[in-house]
Amino acid sequence: MTRAPENLAARIDHTLLRADATGEDIDRLCDEAKRFHFAAVCVNPTWVARCAERLKDSGVLVCAVVGFPLGAHLPEVKALEAKRAVADGAAEVDMVADLGALKSGHDARYDRDIRAVVSEVGPAVTVKVVLETARLGRDEIVRAAEIVKAAGAKFVKTSTGFAGEATVDDVRLLRETVGSAMGIKASGGIRTRALIEAGATRIGTSSGVAIVSGGEPASVDRPAGEVLEPHPLTLPASRAGGRS
Repeated sequence: MTRAPENLAARIDHTLLRADATGEDIDRLCDEAKRFHFAAVCVNPTWVARCAERLKDSGVLVCAVVGFPLGAHLPEVKALEAKRAVADGAAEVDMVADLGALKSGHDARYDRDIRAVVSEVGPAVTVKVVLETARLGRDEIVRAAEIVKAAGAKFVKTSTGFAGEATVDDVRLLRETVGSAMGIKASGGIRTRALIEAGATRIGTSSGVAIVSGGEPASVDRPAGEVLEPHPLTLPASRAGGRS
């Protein structure tokens, strides 16, 4: 089949993280990923083994979320969850970092959280660390990304998609912070091509088929369950009124 311009499909993590997803939904996700040559499917850990079997020898990777969606699990629990996902066939892990630790200024705790997963799965597994940039000010994004890079993860990721949207400015700031060697995954209410042009390596979306079928995306991707309009009180002052 004809691929989308600039091999857009190869940058997409075809995502289904709804709590009510069925086995049939997951099978459809995998079949679409094979048909359109997406980079990976991104699923909850309970579906990893099923996806790995269905995608065997297809070239499409399986990505499991860890500590999803709040990131408030203990580091050893995240490490165990990641280890089991890899044993079930995950080649990539999207871990949600301890946002509360970062917001509290407990950088060492934030670092330990990430290192627990990175060290558990080893260098062969791609670890992407979710920052939840919509809930962070500019300086916090920089601080978080620097910790992620030092901890040995291979990607920083903007969002879970449940706590606000990725922006072009977020992605540009992340790219400036981590340099060219690390990957950046944009997820959460995105306009695909704009995020790629800003420096995103990978796009996490539940609308991958519509995006590659239609070429240039005209609408904002809003996954089921995503907070569409975060209440101003849930955002730091720097976000509600523009970052300083």
